[in-house]
Amino acid sequence: MEAYLLDWANLLLRWLHVIVAIAWIGSSFYFVWLDNHLTAPLDPQLKDKGVGGELWAVHGGGFYNPQKYLGAPPRLPEQLHWFYWESYSTWLSGFSLFLLVYIFNARSYLIDPAVAQLSPALAITAAFAFLIVGWLVYDALCRLLAKKEQLLSILIVALVVLAAWSACHLFSGRAAFLIVGAMMASIMSANVFFWIIPGQRKVVAAMRAGDPVDPVHGQRGKQRSVHNTYFTLPVLFAMLSNHYSMTYSAQHNWLVLVVIMLAGVLVRQYFILRHKGKNQLAYPLIAIALLAAIAAWIAPRPVSAPAAATTENGAATGTAPVTLAQVQGVIQARCVQCHSSQPTMMDSPAKGLLLETPEQIQAKAQLIYQQVVQQKLMPLGNLTQITEQERALIAHWAEQRPATQP
Repeated sequence: MEAYLLDWANLLLRWLHVIVAIAWIGSSFYFVWLDNHLTAPLDPQLKDKGVGGELWAVHGGGFYNPQKYLGAPPRLPEQLHWFYWESYSTWLSGFSLFLLVYIFNARSYLIDPAVAQLSPALAITAAFAFLIVGWLVYDALCRLLAKKEQLLSILIVALVVLAAWSACHLFSGRAAFLIVGAMMASIMSANVFFWIIPGQRKVVAAMRAGDPVDPVHGQRGKQRSVHNTYFTLPVLFAMLSNHYSMTYSAQHNWLVLVVIMLAGVLVRQYFILRHKGKNQLAYPLIAIALLAAIAAWIAPRPVSAPAAATTENGAATGTAPVTLAQVQGVIQARCVQCHSSQPTMMDSPAKGLLLETPEQIQAKAQLIYQQVVQQKLMPLGNLTQITEQERALIAHWAEQRPATQP
């Protein structure tokens, strides 16, 4: 029952996280687009009021006319909509999901003994350190290099690359990708919480008091907002990557992560420039080339076939078929700890799946093939230490089944 309730918590948190993330990213993309599509007003009355740009749009059968003031409007309304709960809700739901899946199951999800021999406590501490230290280093760089944007950009990229390399040498690949994405997402939300919204509040307070507005608040907020918009697509990939093991299980997975994130930045750059009327196709073309190169580089290699059977005089008779009994031996050694009527690694069978009998294994042959061979998601965290030879054995059994039934 506990596993069932945790599945429901996982589902509902994930659902919430996606919904609020859509709201946050959607509003972020909209305001970048809006800023780049504003035109100088033609109405003298608007100019007299301090409107620096406006846009006419039609949507849902209605007409909209958003206007942007260069400075303080003549009258500031009491009710202002603040765009911050989209950010906070996304981070809080994502962090809750991170706790539920990765922290509470650190031995299964955070740790891969083949990468680093970590205790659960050390792995959890390191995971939190990425989120905290990542923000502190980024924020310090922004404070020190506020007026040197080019150098700052280079160092932020270096920070992400270092984080990717470090995470992929500490955690399981699946966790490493997500932790790097979570670090960047934490930076984005912290930008909103510590800089963008406080700066806006100071501007509003000064305007209401009739005091001059310090332009530094707008400059800082703009800088952090620009950083956030470039982080968006890389973070989205990191969050989705746990469904695609061919990326995080690659030999040099940190480089895979960095290159795919770079492709996301290039795509975002293309759309930012396109909003300004510059159609620079080189950016998406380079992104496509990078993704194609990564896809070719990490493409699966053919697994070795079982040794061929021979006749009495030593002549080969072809590839030896893999029997169900051989596969059952692997599953007995690597899988029934979780997938049996009385599992030893959990209170109840994982996902309600039983793999104790030949009939149960036959019925779930395609699922076993997908999870163990194609995606390499199982055994979870490879706690039972399945080998590549055993995966290859299951692969050949599954692939030969239509022609050769055991």
